[in-house]
Amino acid sequence: MKEFETYTLPNGIRGIHRQVRSGVTHCALVVNAGSRDERPSEYGIAHFTEHALFKGTERRKAYQVNCRLENLGGELNAYTTKEDTTLHATTLRHDFSRAVELISDVIFRSTYPEKELRKEREVIADEINTYKDSPSERIYDDFEDMIFAGSELGHNILGSKASIQRISTEEIKSFVGRTYTTDQMVFSSIGNFSARSAQAVAERYLADFEPTKRDYQRITPSEYVAFDKRLSRHTHQSHGIIGTRGYGITDDRRLPLALLVNILGGPSANSLLNLLLREKYGLSYNVEASYTPYSDSGIVGIYFSSDHANTEQCIELIEEEVARLRSELITPRRLLVAKRQFVAQMAISMESNEGYMLGAGKSYLLYKDIDTLEEAYKKVMAITAEQIMDVAKDSFANLSRLIYK
Repeated sequence: MKEFETYTLPNGIRGIHRQVRSGVTHCALVVNAGSRDERPSEYGIAHFTEHALFKGTERRKAYQVNCRLENLGGELNAYTTKEDTTLHATTLRHDFSRAVELISDVIFRSTYPEKELRKEREVIADEINTYKDSPSERIYDDFEDMIFAGSELGHNILGSKASIQRISTEEIKSFVGRTYTTDQMVFSSIGNFSARSAQAVAERYLADFEPTKRDYQRITPSEYVAFDKRLSRHTHQSHGIIGTRGYGITDDRRLPLALLVNILGGPSANSLLNLLLREKYGLSYNVEASYTPYSDSGIVGIYFSSDHANTEQCIELIEEEVARLRSELITPRRLLVAKRQFVAQMAISMESNEGYMLGAGKSYLLYKDIDTLEEAYKKVMAITAEQIMDVAKDSFANLSRLIYK
């Protein structure tokens, strides 16, 4: 199988393609525009825009957008993050050009009719309620808002019920015009055809739009200040996050930090915190660590849930384990096992062509590079115990806590 090949369309949209043996094809247009690109008066507009993209174009009504690929057995979907909005499609191989045409129509010719926006405001209000009813999800948003307080990254992607009620068709068009510029787009595809064929289809449907360039710079988050917040949520369990800021996606320490987080609380049953809190003491059913890098910063969080009576012991044990990683070198055997496990997890994730395509698109958009599995393997296997300790010392020097009780 070939790795991704790249190309650039005349209007500045970059493209990547990987040829695989499959009857199914996946493609996506990744736009470097998310909630951190919102102005204070626009909170929630990036996510609202993602919803509004499906509500009609100059050529199609909303139901025609929704049925175009579904009638063929495929699907069209989208999601919004702090830094990007992604519209992606899955179809059979011979329907690839239909998917690209639809993505092109939705991104560049959407009309955002006010009649449809009125209905969608209620849908998003219900989505906000869903998050409020799920403390294990809400706590991540609240924690990130506090970690990045006062910065572009320091507000919820969904916005509030009040903020989305104020968003109009003209405001969405203004936001799209400012942020959906062709120099900030990557078209990613994976399927059983050559990169030359993929590029030809992309040129047919994406290259005729006027080239545009972003005329503003994102502001680096202000200095981090640790906090300890305890909030009453009247939940049956306590939910907690202990964490801090992390490295940005271009930082050379990003991979050692990702490995450290995986050792500490990754998805495997042998992570340090799972062995400690769940297996040894039986204090928590859910404990996990995560690291999310952004273009110029990041966030590291250790999440746990427990009975109210066990909350303080969980916090104490987690912080003791973190302190140990900052003061003691990980053993050679433990490090070797962790490296092999980490690389295997990456390889397994790449078995999903759709996930691989989406990840590669975002990587090429932000990082301007895509690591092959072989390259990633070499980088991971080169990480030393000293690097792990140095990253632990630096990253976990000043921890914040958010506890729901």
